[in-house]
Amino acid sequence: QVQLVESGGGLVQAGTSLRLSCAYSGGTFSNYAMSWFRQAPGKEREFVASISGSGYVYDTYYADSVKGRFTISRDNAKNTVYLQMNSLKPEDTALYSCAASSTYGNSHYVPTDDYGMLHWGKGTLVTVSS
Repeated sequence: QVQLVESGGGLVQAGTSLRLSCAYSGGTFSNYAMSWFRQAPGKEREFVASISGSGYVYDTYYADSVKGRFTISRDNAKNTVYLQMNSLKPEDTALYSCAASSTYGNSHYVPTDDYGMLHWGKGTLVTVSS
């Protein structure tokens, strides 16, 4: 049974950094492309970033709103995916969740939305004060 557990959220000031982690268990981690999503209060869930499942160099994809500020990475030996968030803004305040999707047999596959997500974590809350 696949489980995803996020950690690292908290209350921070604008302009600072935070690193989120998502620990995976219950299968072969490298078989999944991994993504981060967020949902702010009263808003729909939003795609943040994704990373391919395996390879010497991972493929990544970012939402325009976080491009250049956030970095997604993964350590397949530790079954963990990370989201490094720099230059945080109050509008980044949200519940951040990780999700796993099939790679469809393509090691370079990176999701660009929530289509095909197989497993979800419960999320970790990030609050950015101005």
